[in-house]
Amino acid sequence: MKVQGRCGDWLAMGRTFGMALLVMAAANGFSLRARAQTVDEVIAKNIQARGGLEKLKAVKSIRTSAKLTQGSFRANFVQEEKRGDKVREEFIIQGMAQIQAYDGKTGWQISPFGGRKDAELLSADDLKSLAVDADLDGPLVEYKEKGHKAELVGHDSMEGTDCFKIKLSMKNGDVRYYYLDADSYLDLKVEIQTTIRGALQESELYYGDYEQVNGIYYPFSVQQGQKGSTSRTEISVEKVEQNVTLDDSLFSMPASKPEAKTPAASAN
Repeated sequence: MKVQGRCGDWLAMGRTFGMALLVMAAANGFSLRARAQTVDEVIAKNIQARGGLEKLKAVKSIRTSAKLTQGSFRANFVQEEKRGDKVREEFIIQGMAQIQAYDGKTGWQISPFGGRKDAELLSADDLKSLAVDADLDGPLVEYKEKGHKAELVGHDSMEGTDCFKIKLSMKNGDVRYYYLDADSYLDLKVEIQTTIRGALQESELYYGDYEQVNGIYYPFSVQQGQKGSTSRTEISVEKVEQNVTLDDSLFSMPASKPEAKTPAASAN
């Protein structure tokens, strides 16, 4: 009976010790997670999840080809980026291309659907989002050097997924909220607050279907819409090409072509 009692005591002590180990492990895990929840550490894990800083910096140019859908509207979309804050975006419908581009200094567009064939300068407000698109690495990478301020505002849920939520106050006055998957650290959503012609505009970007291209993860599905709206533009990426040859002239504003003069009627 005494042996049986001792055995029971040892079993009880073993269970207690095992429970203590579980509690300690959980506490240590919580402690490690809590320490990881500084904004710079979370951003560093986001960069690592995408492929790592070295791989990101090895990309000098990129071309993204996609299909754009909004309701019954269909278009092809091509975005070309090059280091030096250069970007060119084309929306192609029935062989005609709406072009917006930025060469690091000047933003311009060609709007054939509005009856304009010559390039025209973009306003400062219209240039805002295009200049952000020209950042090949994305605003979170080396955000301090770019003049942005980042703050980890805690956790939030994005359609049932636990996310780290980062507030990025950008140099251009915009505010972006990044929702990073708490497990993968990849971007799931970005909320954008920007002021256009004196009015606050809020939009959302949703990212999904990540695929790896030469060691870097890119979202192959993007949805964009006004905040709170169920109507979203769908962007389905077909191809991502890295380090393509892109001449600087692609991003420079073309000179306007002089109008052909009608020859004067000859005098009889």
